[in-house]
Amino acid sequence: MQYASRLERADLTGEPRVKPKIFSDFLRAFGARKTATADTLSELAQALLSGRGEASGVAMASQLLDAYVRASDEVRIDFLLRLARDFGPDPALLARSIDAYAKKPGPQTAQALHGAAESRRQELIRRMNLAPGAMPHLMKMREDVLQRLKALPELALLDADFTHLYSSWFNRGFLNLRRIDWSTPADILEKIIAYEAVHAIDSWDDLRLRLLPRDRRCFAFFHPTLPDDPLIFVEVALTTEIPDDISALLAPARRALDPEKATTAVFYSISNCQKGLRGVSFGNFLIKQVVEELQRELPRIKTFVTLSPVPGFMSWLKATRQSTSPLLGKGQRELLNLLDQPDWERDAASIKALEPVMKRALLSYLVDSKDKQDKPLDAVARFHLGNGARLEQVNWMGDTSAKGIKEAGGFMVNYLYDLDRIESNHERYAYDGEVALSTRLRRMHEAKPG
Repeated sequence: MQYASRLERADLTGEPRVKPKIFSDFLRAFGARKTATADTLSELAQALLSGRGEASGVAMASQLLDAYVRASDEVRIDFLLRLARDFGPDPALLARSIDAYAKKPGPQTAQALHGAAESRRQELIRRMNLAPGAMPHLMKMREDVLQRLKALPELALLDADFTHLYSSWFNRGFLNLRRIDWSTPADILEKIIAYEAVHAIDSWDDLRLRLLPRDRRCFAFFHPTLPDDPLIFVEVALTTEIPDDISALLAPARRALDPEKATTAVFYSISNCQKGLRGVSFGNFLIKQVVEELQRELPRIKTFVTLSPVPGFMSWLKATRQSTSPLLGKGQRELLNLLDQPDWERDAASIKALEPVMKRALLSYLVDSKDKQDKPLDAVARFHLGNGARLEQVNWMGDTSAKGIKEAGGFMVNYLYDLDRIESNHERYAYDGEVALSTRLRRMHEAKPG
């Protein structure tokens, strides 16, 4: 880089050091520019990696993040590609470290090799995080990476660095569980409305019906760097039985249950709030801690279950019907032709005829259809089964909203968190890919397709 060529190497670490005058001149020159280019962003990144003083690092990190935010989409993409291409490990330092370890294997040379193998991108991200209020901007940067990852696979190296650092910065020890209720500050409640990803919250009245009644709970994880912005939240209904229909659970005119009479806690909506943190797992910790909170508050509750969507089912079913997959028998395929009729979900005869074949098809999707890692295709299933839950019940016409019909054919699913079997279910799923099923669903799944 042009700016890097003006730097002096003043120590034995291989890291360039910035002279104070050059640093101040650079910031003044940059501040005079109205718009950032990929060259200036890269120069700032090189300079931030080169600096030693904490004060200068904070100032330059702020300059870099501010410039990135103000840059055009084209400039941001160019800069991200440069980070992926030009900010990997120092080749010369890595080669020396490999040679040193080969000549004298041991803890010290292994540690040096580990440090040399780390990309310079990771250190750059750490230093950018020095800036006040840096985290939202860094998450936006990673969101930009994720949006373009499919078209620009070379960004995968940068994404891996973000994922590695976020997994440390957002580990469970830093997260704070807070209950969200009608007394929560309005700015946070507005974000709950905006972030709800499963069952849309249409208005403040709709939100009030989910938070104010005595038989409703909502919990969210927060991080110290984002004290007023939830990372993930779960909505809970307190009931006396396992529900099979979301409309009844959310009905405006329903009668609230006395919490002391509740025996079942239903997790009916879990929403991740920050796109830039995709792939960083919070949900498993959230559910487990909410279970502990509810057990302390309401010891009568013994059953913990979800009422979950199946967002990828109808896309899978369409593709499977068009293939020669053995997951669907001839008789099943013929009955499934009813799905091609307009408004089939409003015809009682079609609904009755489709129920058994659709349930079998859904089980094939949730149990037999796997991704490249030999895990269920359905992301919701992967989440709950990976947490040790059991696929307990499939509910035909459990969600008859337009979205529910289009994405899931009207299905909703109950995953049961049996506290005595969570660990064994998790281990069988993690090591053998086994999907835990209730006895009734196992019998249904093992029956031969028609």
